[in-house]
Amino acid sequence: MPEDYNNTLNLPKTAFPMRAGLPQKEPELLKKWEEQDFWNALMRHNEGKPLFVLHDGPPYANGDIHLGTAMNKILKDFIMRYKNMSGFKAPYVPGWDTHGLPIERKAIDKVGLNRRSDDPAEFRGHCRDFALSHIEVMTEQFKRLGVIGDWKHPYRTLNPAFEARQIEVFGEMALKGYIYKGLKPVYWCPHDETALAEAEIEYAEDPCDSVYVKFEVTDDHGKLYPLGAKPGSTYFIIWTTTTWTLPGNVAICLGPEFDYALVRAGDSCYVVAAALAEKAMQAGGVENYEVLGTIPGAELEGITAKHPFLDRQSLVIVGGHVTLESGTGCVHTAPGHGVEDFEVCRNYPQLPIVVPVDDKGRLTKDAGPFEGLTTDKANKAIREHLAETGALFATEHITHQYPHCWRCKHPVLFRATEQWFCSVDDIKEKTFEAIRGVEWLPAWGEERITGMVRDRSDWCISRQRLWGVPIPIFYCKDCGKELITRESIDAVAALFRKEGADAWWKYSAEEILPGGTVCSCGGHAFAKEQDVMDVWFDSGVTHAAVLATRPDLHWPADIYLEGNDQYRGWFQSSLLTSIAWKGVAPYKMVITHGMVVDGEGRKMSKSLGNGIAPGDIVKKFGADILRLWVASSDYQGDVRVSDNILKQLSEVYRKIRNTARYILGNTSDFDPQKDAVAFDALLPIDKWAVWRLDELQKTVVTAYEHYEFHTIFHAVHNFCVVDMSNFYLDVLKDRLYVEKADSVSRRAAQTVIHRILDSLTRLVAPILVFTAEEIWQYLPHDAEQESVLYAGMPSLSGESFDEAFTGRWERIHTIRDDVKKALELSRTAHEIGGSLEAEVTLYAAGELYDFLQSVVEELPAVFIVSGVHLEKEGTGAFQGDVEGLSVTVAHAHGEKCERCWVYSDTVGQSTKHPTLCSRCAGIVE
Repeated sequence: MPEDYNNTLNLPKTAFPMRAGLPQKEPELLKKWEEQDFWNALMRHNEGKPLFVLHDGPPYANGDIHLGTAMNKILKDFIMRYKNMSGFKAPYVPGWDTHGLPIERKAIDKVGLNRRSDDPAEFRGHCRDFALSHIEVMTEQFKRLGVIGDWKHPYRTLNPAFEARQIEVFGEMALKGYIYKGLKPVYWCPHDETALAEAEIEYAEDPCDSVYVKFEVTDDHGKLYPLGAKPGSTYFIIWTTTTWTLPGNVAICLGPEFDYALVRAGDSCYVVAAALAEKAMQAGGVENYEVLGTIPGAELEGITAKHPFLDRQSLVIVGGHVTLESGTGCVHTAPGHGVEDFEVCRNYPQLPIVVPVDDKGRLTKDAGPFEGLTTDKANKAIREHLAETGALFATEHITHQYPHCWRCKHPVLFRATEQWFCSVDDIKEKTFEAIRGVEWLPAWGEERITGMVRDRSDWCISRQRLWGVPIPIFYCKDCGKELITRESIDAVAALFRKEGADAWWKYSAEEILPGGTVCSCGGHAFAKEQDVMDVWFDSGVTHAAVLATRPDLHWPADIYLEGNDQYRGWFQSSLLTSIAWKGVAPYKMVITHGMVVDGEGRKMSKSLGNGIAPGDIVKKFGADILRLWVASSDYQGDVRVSDNILKQLSEVYRKIRNTARYILGNTSDFDPQKDAVAFDALLPIDKWAVWRLDELQKTVVTAYEHYEFHTIFHAVHNFCVVDMSNFYLDVLKDRLYVEKADSVSRRAAQTVIHRILDSLTRLVAPILVFTAEEIWQYLPHDAEQESVLYAGMPSLSGESFDEAFTGRWERIHTIRDDVKKALELSRTAHEIGGSLEAEVTLYAAGELYDFLQSVVEELPAVFIVSGVHLEKEGTGAFQGDVEGLSVTVAHAHGEKCERCWVYSDTVGQSTKHPTLCSRCAGIVE
């Protein structure tokens, strides 16, 4: 068809809208939304509809957004836009996590503060300013992605009302007996000098020198010496990868059901697990040895051995946590440095809890000659000392998984300290019951979080920092007893609601507590707890501080959606606080997504230089391409991104956009109110297109309902390319370009393609937010539907399409594919140019011939050729995939019509229009 086909119809220049240039166009639309207060207008539009609440997990307010947070916010925006288009009022309240160590550290680095000596109010003020400044930056970055929501009224964990609510939830949990203070080993970051929760730990490969250490037996209780062992030369051999913990050793733990061998090598005897004896001797370079006998571990309980370098005895104990996977089966036990060690030593009240490491990770006087060394330096010094004194049996260099602080990335310690805990054991059964009542996507999420809750110890909720919500506990100065009552909690909450948590440092305990507060001992003077709450407690109570307090939301939430790392983080902290507070889960459904990795599947990192900033993608491609990337991904696993992937998606986007441009260009003279034709007036191929649109709508809406956005991506792409561009719109050109402008056949085509674009625009509106709004401005619609979001999801045609109809067109499609192959061969052989230069002859017999005969009038338009002939006898030059069909392609007879380009014997028959065929001459006249 001629490039200037629209001139034949005298169409206006607006027939060619939708030029590209997303990076330039999108900010204009964002500005318009801002000026129109679009979010509040949408909420008013949906007022009175059922409420749908997706609760935003608060990102940390300490830097620019990255692709992971961008993907997370975009996924949420897909859901909220869809829900607002499908019969719900779906308010989106973004949130921010604003307390904690990272912000505190950034403020220290920026201003040069000292949390130990500076005024707490000034220190906290700088932290607050830092957090608020980053909230502003990140808000603009999220808006640029097309994410809509109540950005003017987000929730922030530093807001006084939020802090007050947090105190109230803590108080409820404490008054129910779920909060207690105790001495237990916790993860400790010596770099930041604070306790950490399990969710703040990540594991990394750590090379170290493990040691096998000899503990000389001092009292065998008559168990070893009768077998041939000699006093002064008999040893238990322990194995450890953390040499620095040896000053904390108070016991050697054995498996009560394992057999232990007494092994003689030279003048010495060693006790190790029988199953590990050979491996242990090999590690020590011992080739000649003799097993004198074996004894069950339970019978060795109570034996004592001498600490290798401290004036201390180590008691032989038994515990079920001992395994034979590595080491010697004789477990070095330091209750001040390990949870299992701590727990097993509780069975032996005579054992002390020794913690020979201070807040900074330096050994104390309890470490004897190694006092003042860091744990790193102590590893080497202790190992060398053991070697010099003959207590070192062997050493091995290994690489193992070791816990690191996920904020500062430094190795952490296990260190027993006085901390505040939430008793998870007391609520585990209720938690399991609640988990079973939640819908998890992916489904394996249920098993994952169940296992994590089952395996976790009590939650350490205290932190030795300044920037956070203080733990609202008071201590009697006379007897030291903790004070936590309904009255004290209410007083603190009321104060925080009025002045914020800074008031904890501003006022004395007596000024905060209600007048006349008295301890059970009769004391009237109180001190305040100096620790603050774990930030996971902050974010863990957002359901109570946000969902249960804002009138535009409801509790519990319909959905939580975050990365799969939040099973041990926000999902779990929210669940535990909700169970302790209300006894039920704070969410009805939990959706998780994977992490963003590069094109080769590698984790993005600065060291690899493979990170891509969302802002860079938006500047180069536009936010709609970034959103299309999110939609194209099966987000339940890790999601790959690269410049090449984004370029490929740009091509997909171009096909969708070009479909819209083509339809807009061919409906600019079409008014659906006046020009639309009834379904019965449509041609069969038009009805086929309506059927395909119905099928697309069913697929897309179902995918939205199941949060399967990649299904939408593929369905829309295939519809635009396969159903539209490669077939329907291609076949339609003749009617759109050649038929009389207001003819029924052309209006029928316009009726269908207008419906297609109207529906397609609504279907992609939650994903391609800028493009959909742009298309919508060119489409005729009701005045109150200023935005495509107001229009809602499209309705089905309401027509029925039986199998005979759909099967007929599927068969025509298959035959067309064979004909196209035959045409391409002729084009390659230079027998024809465009397909309209050809006429084809179809050879078939029997039922296939009868079928072709029934549709032969439609085939020239379907094949886009100048003529189709049907023969029962003979064989064509080309045999394709359709059994019983062969095709011959020949150059068409007659002359080429200047207007429609079809070859016809009727060209020249009109004296007024000698260059036109009879059809075009009649139309022009």
